[in-house]
Amino acid sequence: MEGKTVLITGANSGIGKETTKELAKKGAKVIMACRNLESANQVREEIAKETGNENLIVMKIDLSSFQSIRDFAKEFLAKEQRLDVLIHNAGYGGAFSKHKSVDDIEITFAINHYGPFLLTHLLIDVLKKSAPSRIIVVASDLYKLAKVNLQNLNPTTTWPAYLYYSSKGANIMFCTELARRLEGTQITANCLHPGLVDTAIWRNIPLPIKLPFNLINKMFFKTPQQGAQTSIYLASSEEVNDINGKYFIDCKDSTNTLKPYIIDSEKCKFFWEESLKIVKIQEEDPKI
Repeated sequence: MEGKTVLITGANSGIGKETTKELAKKGAKVIMACRNLESANQVREEIAKETGNENLIVMKIDLSSFQSIRDFAKEFLAKEQRLDVLIHNAGYGGAFSKHKSVDDIEITFAINHYGPFLLTHLLIDVLKKSAPSRIIVVASDLYKLAKVNLQNLNPTTTWPAYLYYSSKGANIMFCTELARRLEGTQITANCLHPGLVDTAIWRNIPLPIKLPFNLINKMFFKTPQQGAQTSIYLASSEEVNDINGKYFIDCKDSTNTLKPYIIDSEKCKFFWEESLKIVKIQEEDPKI
């Protein structure tokens, strides 16, 4: 990974932190795109000390805000000349009360789908310039527990697990259509299931539920280091140089395990077009 630039959202904790650490060990320049700068800078120092790689750059992004994403992209493009790997890692779960973003989007969908969707558009030109390049989307097999409602792409419910599961399906649909649109560009797009991982993604769960949930996490879930392995593989392995539009579990192509509806071409195209409207892609914005 020497000479390569990797952008990881949510790089300051969980899977993102472990992915950052391992790619730093491989010599990559890592852009740590995070909402909490204090935490991100602490993690940056920790990883730099452990790996000896000082080429770790912390940048502010709030994936729940379209303006923050645009500000981030503008700053990134002004400072960086290339982008070899874009990893959509940041995720949100556990909105037990109805919570909308500053753009009036349900917060789980805003962070898990619409934010990455907009960011990809804004950075697509530098990815093309840096080709061969890669886009990696951290999804989840939990999508099987809730379908994406194409008639209501700004859903609200007081049952947070449903929104999280559905947003993970949105990740797969987004990646499927993205890969189709990128055919022939030397940019690949693949998504993955990291496994059930003990991370802070469910930090907003109310206390009575959180205690037993945390116990289950510690007993049965993967560690963040284990959960990061497929992200690291897709970012760095030569084995996937020309692999596009696939779904990986434990570093293996598991596309054949996907439910047919989640990769249905017409549904994915429709979802893409509706997402364009919601994030308000401008005429002057890069197109995919």
